[in-house]
Amino acid sequence: MKMMKVHIPFTFKLHETSNSSYSDLRCTISSQVPYTLQAFWGVSIRELHHFLWKTWSSFQTAVNDDSLLRGHYQHCGLTLHETSHTEKTVQMFMPEGKLDLGTPPRHCYPLVIFLIRETPENSTLHPDETVALVNVVHIRDNVCTLPTNILAQYLKQANGQLSSLKQLYLATGNALSYQDDACDDASQRALVVQDNGDGSGGSASTGAGNLIGLQTSGQEQLCVVCQFYPLSRALLPCRHTCICALCFGKLDTCPMCRSPIKSYFCVRTEDYLTDCPPGPEKTGASAKRQAISQWIQDSITDFLGLH
Repeated sequence: MKMMKVHIPFTFKLHETSNSSYSDLRCTISSQVPYTLQAFWGVSIRELHHFLWKTWSSFQTAVNDDSLLRGHYQHCGLTLHETSHTEKTVQMFMPEGKLDLGTPPRHCYPLVIFLIRETPENSTLHPDETVALVNVVHIRDNVCTLPTNILAQYLKQANGQLSSLKQLYLATGNALSYQDDACDDASQRALVVQDNGDGSGGSASTGAGNLIGLQTSGQEQLCVVCQFYPLSRALLPCRHTCICALCFGKLDTCPMCRSPIKSYFCVRTEDYLTDCPPGPEKTGASAKRQAISQWIQDSITDFLGLH
């Protein structure tokens, strides 16, 4: 599987404090490029994922027209226009009015923070340049009492590519509290390593731990084992999203890293279990095994003179 190197000009880190709540949230941000920060409270999960797959020009137009996610959030939060800077602490306050996030699995994310690169008119970016970092934040409340943390992060590139950064330490319970299968593309993963400028690479850092996963594309990804059914399960504890439901039952270790499989969670619906036509496992390999088994049985029967 082809890997890619992506230089990430932004860092985003939540302050680890028990005081983080709807009323007071602090984060640390740094950027190597001028950017716009826009925060939204109570964002529709489905509409967010649809928007994330739009072109880079759509991102720029939405920022310039002040129409980013218009109609798909409950409260508009902080907006900042910044030049490049080292680490800076930003404080956000929940606007007046209660958020309606729905009961788990929720249909809205509590907070989504966009860091979108500002580019001069008529300037040309390399297609692989990172142009936006989108941070989805879970915030502890009376319904989902797990600690406030980063639920998901997405990188947008100038060529339209979307990569989902997977945080190794992410509390699984948070992910299961939201409708993560709202858009199948969003559940696909990208292996992203930061280019240090010397060609050596290194772990991508957003100030929130190491991030790993699989390459994304605009098309539906297939199970790495059977290459027939769409991948739909993230393995635990390694959290590699790489296999379908049918192959899951045949494996004891992750096919990506060989770590033992303890459990899993679904990253998309598994309608294909009843809707998909028979895969190669049923039509090719299975038929071959049956033919070999029958040949062995016939050979033994002939040898014993019982034919």
